[in-house]
Amino acid sequence: MHEHIRVRATGFSHGHRFRISPGRLWTRERGLALALLAVVGPGILAGLSDDDPAGITTYSILGADFGYRLLWTLLVSTLALVLFYDLTVRLGCATGKGLVSVIRMRYGAKAGFSSAGFLIVANLGTTAAEMAGIAAGLEIGGVSRYASVPLAAVAVTTLVLAGSFHRVEIVLLVISSVFFTYIAAGILAHPHWGEAARGLVVPGLSFQRHAILVATATLGTTLAPWGLAFIQSYAVDKKLKPRDWKFERIDVVVGAIATGVIGFFVVVACAETLYRSHKHIKDASNAAVALAPLAGHLASTLFAVGLVGAGLLAAAILPLSTSYSVSESFGKEGRIDGNLRTDPIFFSTYIAMTAVAAAIVLIPGAPLVPILFLTQALNAVMLLPFLAMITYLTRDRGLMGQLRIGAVSACAAWATTALIAVTVVALGVFSLLPGK
Repeated sequence: MHEHIRVRATGFSHGHRFRISPGRLWTRERGLALALLAVVGPGILAGLSDDDPAGITTYSILGADFGYRLLWTLLVSTLALVLFYDLTVRLGCATGKGLVSVIRMRYGAKAGFSSAGFLIVANLGTTAAEMAGIAAGLEIGGVSRYASVPLAAVAVTTLVLAGSFHRVEIVLLVISSVFFTYIAAGILAHPHWGEAARGLVVPGLSFQRHAILVATATLGTTLAPWGLAFIQSYAVDKKLKPRDWKFERIDVVVGAIATGVIGFFVVVACAETLYRSHKHIKDASNAAVALAPLAGHLASTLFAVGLVGAGLLAAAILPLSTSYSVSESFGKEGRIDGNLRTDPIFFSTYIAMTAVAAAIVLIPGAPLVPILFLTQALNAVMLLPFLAMITYLTRDRGLMGQLRIGAVSACAAWATTALIAVTVVALGVFSLLPGK
């Protein structure tokens, strides 16, 4: 770290100790804190949005069906999240371009359009799943989906259309704070911390079809292509530069760890209650209802509130990720600070994605589970080439400059890609095989 600190402000001189206004002393430590606060956002929002209703459902089933035995898969997922979110932020800071823009620049316009097209299809189904999560959480409290889903769609669209970048970021960070309800729900379940700690660090896997499906789902779907595209494009929209990367890395690590911590407490809440009472569930809303007689109505309510918050955050961020990618496929970086007149592609994509996803959820008898399954399968297929490209590009000295990754990081990235490839293949194979 250099002795001098660059702080975005006016009327001050640089140095270990300097004045920014009469009578006010600014220290190096305060400057470092301000520099860190200036970059907070991409890591936390990308990480926590990964704990969407589909993720919460996976963690709930993991805890309800296997107790603490598969918690180690969550630790591995969290480490993979730290690694690849760090690589994509590096790529964004070094190039000043989003992921699809870099793909277009390096591999041509056809590759850029193809990447954006796949993301549109996959993200549409996943956004519908987020809306369905909001509906399921509020239906526990007696609110009809025909009221909750349109209101949620209007709310997130208005936020992005009417808000500035910093206002949108603040609102999304406030929404992300709702995830702490899962920590409270887990504590209210009075878990056996020793058993939980052991499950977190001691690998164990029953060779049953269902166990392998849940384990591979936790490992193989943690890194979604939309999350990688979002964190890089959002870092570019936030105007982060190479000099910001060391601070932004802290944001990425904190966001990924927070994601793992939330998942841990979801598993704990379900393991200590549903697993011990031999109750099986199909989704996170089932878990919220089932917790009431076992851990109390407060734990059940907190779990449901967390599900709604998770859906809202992901329902806002998934269309953002898509809007960035579509704009980049046309050779233009998306920006929240624009408007429909200055950035028609970006904002039209956001409106269309949100509206169509909400409409899908409101169709009576809509096959939401098959839609989610097919889009997640598409995400899995897309993920592997994305991971390979990111690893390859971040080793390019001409592209990355001082942010080029070293041999150790590259080996870790290739090893993680190989592990996720195995889990994705296993998920596909065991999904097709009959048996328990």
